Amino acid sequence: MANMKEIAKMARVSIGTVSHVLNNSAGVREPIRKRVLEAVQAARYQPNQVARGLRRDKTNMIGMIIPDVTNPFFPAVVRGAEDMAFSNGYRLILCNTDNDHSKELVHLNELRTYLPAGLIVIPSNFSDLTVQAERYQEAGTGVVCVDRLPTNWSGDSVTADNEQGAYDATQHLLQLGHKKLATITGPLHLTNAKERLNGFKRALREVKLSLTPEYVQETTFDKRGGYSKTLVLLRLIPRPTAIFAGNDMIALGSLLAIREAGLVCPKDISLIGFDDLDLGETTDPALSSVSQSGYQLGTTAARILLDRIGGDTAPARHIVLETSLSLRNSVAAPPKRPKSRSDEPART
Repeated sequence: MANMKEIAKMARVSIGTVSHVLNNSAGVREPIRKRVLEAVQAARYQPNQVARGLRRDKTNMIGMIIPDVTNPFFPAVVRGAEDMAFSNGYRLILCNTDNDHSKELVHLNELRTYLPAGLIVIPSNFSDLTVQAERYQEAGTGVVCVDRLPTNWSGDSVTADNEQGAYDATQHLLQLGHKKLATITGPLHLTNAKERLNGFKRALREVKLSLTPEYVQETTFDKRGGYSKTLVLLRLIPRPTAIFAGNDMIALGSLLAIREAGLVCPKDISLIGFDDLDLGETTDPALSSVSQSGYQLGTTAARILLDRIGGDTAPARHIVLETSLSLRNSVAAPPKRPKSRSDEPART
């Protein structure tokens, strides 16, 4: 692979001129600049970003850490951040933590050695980024948290209005006539799961509807958790007539459990999720859900980060994005049937 000395020789200029053209660090006359770029292309020269970063104290890389690469919601967040970063001359490096804080710490420590220009984090379970974020910020590297917040976080953040979204979903079920409502939450040490539960409870309080403790089930944000906790709810007497799922992956597990129990959604039990994943449109029935834009979460976080990279020193920004309801075929009025039948647990 050619080096800068060889590029300079091919273009008949000094090494310093080649450096100025590649780094856009000083004015170079257009004919000379064009000659250098033609030499770079002919030689297929690829600058060493880490070496450049050592000279500048920063590379053009932005690190992004996500908790679960298999969750269909997160790729949209990554895509939004990558589109914004790429269009501004930065490249995104993606790390997956499997919702494991110890793995998250390994990524945080190792990424710092690559001198990233900035960092976007969707925190893992039990995440506390305070110490790591301070180290990045001391080096002049911005950090933005997305979707959920780690313990004691006071830095830049972008989240959805989780509580209001859950409230709207629950209120819709109440307006349909449901009085036996249950929810399957994500892990309640996560801020987004806690906020969604708060919205669910607020809607019930407003209509003075009591909440049976067994009607609140906590699980992981995945299909398996939704399936297992729905089986628990279907065995209760009386059985709930509607379920608000903490995310669409939980809801997909719920749909499977409802079907395997010999019940029909929404004829026997209504279901509504959170995230509005594209695959929800293809389920039977099509899944109603609270819509939040993962793409917008990503672009907004990257925009804040780019501002910080550009020298913005304003106080921490906390952006909360609006949600909306996407109503499909998985919700309906509660079933009208004799009490003796409605109170029977499902076959499991």
